[in-house]
Amino acid sequence: MPRRILENLQDFLKGVEQSFREQSTGYLEFELRELENVFALLLMGSFVGLPSPPTTLTMRLLPHMARELYVMQRRAENMDDILGELAGLFEIT
Repeated sequence: MPRRILENLQDFLKGVEQSFREQSTGYLEFELRELENVFALLLMGSFVGLPSPPTTLTMRLLPHMARELYVMQRRAENMDDILGELAGLFEIT
């Protein structure tokens, strides 16, 4: 009987650990998307009137920024509820 209780407790703790890992991974993925978006906005800021690095630097980095451009485009499409996304991420009700 005590062995079964220990096994159940061990399974419960494994579930809690897995939950924390998945939540941490979600936070890191969100932060990565945001940093990619900020980087793309900083580099491409001259197109919307923001001060930015020299255009030659932007043009040299442009071929390597396919992913950042994709992230920036996806963020622009889903800009309708940024606060809702943040609240959902941090489970704020």
